[in-house]
This record gives sequence, structure tokens and C-alpha cells, in this order.
Amino acid sequence: MKSFLLTILFYLYLSFPNHAQTHPNSDTEKEVIQLSMDKWQWMADKDVSKLAPLFHPQAKFVHMSGTWTTARELEIIETGSIWYKKATVHDTAVELVGNTAIVWNRITLESVVRGNDAKVEFTVTEVYQKEGSDWKMMAMTFSSVRDTHQIEK
Repeated sequence: MKSFLLTILFYLYLSFPNHAQTHPNSDTEKEVIQLSMDKWQWMADKDVSKLAPLFHPQAKFVHMSGTWTTARELEIIETGSIWYKKATVHDTAVELVGNTAIVWNRITLESVVRGNDAKVEFTVTEVYQKEGSDWKMMAMTFSSVRDTHQIEK
């Protein structure tokens, strides 16, 4: 499933002109970036009441230790099995394709994982789909990075 999603995202990326921006130039880009930033705060606050309506019921969450469903991700956040204490966002890019938005955030994540403090650099890929007037997160993938690269735009 993960490779299928990544393949689709890759072909979508190649099929459309690049609109990724550090400074968003459309209201939609600004809206999606703000939603992504809000999501990091809600995760830090363990506020599953705000995250549940954002996460699509069929979404997948890919971490270093596994791939989880929406229900499992919400449980992990609520119980503090992983506590996303602070995500410092260094760089952001957005690609809009129809009613889909792909957001890339290069972050430093300070977290507590099963009782152990961790501080890790990631590029996080978030896929959102517009349903009516709401954005729904369809996928979130954490890719560990070992440098302070910038996201190509």
C-alpha cells in the first residue's frame, strides 16, 4: 500500500508543473500550510478531538517503527505512547493537484517515545484531500534525514 501511494504521488508530481513555494502565493496554499502547522500543535497538545476530524478514517501514518491506521495513530497520541512535544519547522513546500494538497515539512521533532526522549530530523510528507469545505489528511510519512537540506521547490 505504501509503495502504491508513493508511486502515485511520484507520477502526480511528474505530471504537473511545480508550484511548491516557501512563501505560499495562493489562499489555498496558505490554508493548507496553516492547517499543517495547527496539526503539529494539536499533536503536541495530544488534542485528539481536533485531530480526529482532520484525519481521514482510511488514512495511513508511516513512522520509523511501522505503518498505522487513523484509529491507531489517534490512540498513540492520546495515550502518549508517542508524545510529539515540539516540531520545529525549518522549511515547507506545497504542491496543489486538483483537490489534493501535498505538504513537505522539514522538521526537528522533539518527542517522547515509549518513555525515552528523542530529537530527530525528519522530512514529513502530508497528503490532504478536499472533501466539501474541509481538508482531510490521507497520509503522513516521516522520513528520517541526516542533514539540514532544503526541500527542492
